[in-house]
Amino acid sequence: MTQTVADPDAATRTAIDSVPTGLFIGGQWRDTAARIPVVDPATGQTLCTVSDAGPQDGLDALAAAAAAQADWAATPARVRSEILQRAHRALLDDTERLARIATAEMGKPLAEARGEIAYAAEFFRWFAEEAVRIDGGYMPAPAGGSRFLVTRQPVGPSLLITPWNFPMAMGTRKIGPALAAGCTCVVKPAEQTPLCTLALAEILRVAGVPDGVVNVVTTSDPGAVTGPMIADSRSRKLSFTGSTAVGKLLLEQCAKTVMRTSMELGGNAPLIVFDDADLDVAIEGALAAKMRNIGQACTAANRILVQRPVAEEFARRLAERMAALPMGRGADDGVVVGPLIDAAAVAKVTELVDDARRRGATVVLGGTALDGPGFFYPATVLTDVPDDAAMFATEIFGPVAGLTVFDTEDEAITRANDTPYGLVSYVFTENLRRGLRVSEALDTGMVGLNQGVVSNPAAPFGGVKESGLGREGGFGGIDEFLETKYIGVAL
Repeated sequence: MTQTVADPDAATRTAIDSVPTGLFIGGQWRDTAARIPVVDPATGQTLCTVSDAGPQDGLDALAAAAAAQADWAATPARVRSEILQRAHRALLDDTERLARIATAEMGKPLAEARGEIAYAAEFFRWFAEEAVRIDGGYMPAPAGGSRFLVTRQPVGPSLLITPWNFPMAMGTRKIGPALAAGCTCVVKPAEQTPLCTLALAEILRVAGVPDGVVNVVTTSDPGAVTGPMIADSRSRKLSFTGSTAVGKLLLEQCAKTVMRTSMELGGNAPLIVFDDADLDVAIEGALAAKMRNIGQACTAANRILVQRPVAEEFARRLAERMAALPMGRGADDGVVVGPLIDAAAVAKVTELVDDARRRGATVVLGGTALDGPGFFYPATVLTDVPDDAAMFATEIFGPVAGLTVFDTEDEAITRANDTPYGLVSYVFTENLRRGLRVSEALDTGMVGLNQGVVSNPAAPFGGVKESGLGREGGFGGIDEFLETKYIGVAL
């Protein structure tokens, strides 16, 4: 099948052209001679270029953040909150332009991009509300004679590294709590999707963020740029979203200065469908967990385990639904399945599907990359995927649903937990006792019980085992950017 894709429409072109393409350091836009091409995944063509930072640019950004730290930490919480509230409203008011930027550089359908902007904006609103609720404590010493005064203060200049799959929301999920807590920051977006972060920097500037509080460096050599920043004692916090392999390397670097870290790393999410599940609910949940963002999410269902009595019907109905999903350029009307991020992503998905086929899996739908421009892979369903298939050991990051059958509850739990990862899992059952029992037995930081989406700014997002450290969102999200100070007061 050949996929025909048009060049960016006028509205998308205007949106792209509206984005500053320099580095944002100390409140100023700075161009560099070296440039990074931003590629449209739907066509493989270059949309524009952005500045390519070097190590000194990163250190300049850190210096700007460090210089602004004391004043920003002393800024009243109410003022920080009001700035975030203005940024929240600005994102919502600018949804269409920002959604087109996200779709152009990342490929996701425009409807999903609009949803991401709303999701991204909500982090600013949530943390605007949390900024004014940073509390402490006061108590008499148990032995008497003194009082314990406990206060919380901003960690300090923070390095925020964001991924390409949710380029706007992952920025606000990190910037929001940092600013609310009183931390300045340097943001390093993914090379593939820098435009959303650059657009966000300008929105925050207009919303009233002081010079140096938020800095953005785009680079084609992230290790060379972030390494010196991590080694610099002025950096006091690293928040990273990305692969477990890279996260481990960053943790090693951070250990040298005992830098505070939070890590949202890889996943290998099981989705368990019991024979007493409402199959209508389970199918909708599986579609959401598998196909959101074209399957390119750390929360995507990676292993779908279905109890034997309903396995055949579930597979048939899921394949029918996925076969009906329109595919094409994300900005085109009605498209649900857009392109993958790049050629390497297509090659990875192709190899995972081919490996499963060689090991005995049956391809029910799709299974072959498309010819033509762009980086497209069709919605794919495989049944009888063996546990030793590569796709059950690594994130697929594509629109591929791999199904396997189980017989007992204990078997499902054991197989679901048989992974070094532990970000999220999904459980579908109409039995409340079973739902709670299984949810508590699963080794993941989050569980979707009869639902296929768990992400919410008001909930603590994060994993266990090799899926990360710390939480983003929820009441604990701001804690990642605060230190606790105890003051002993003699009477």
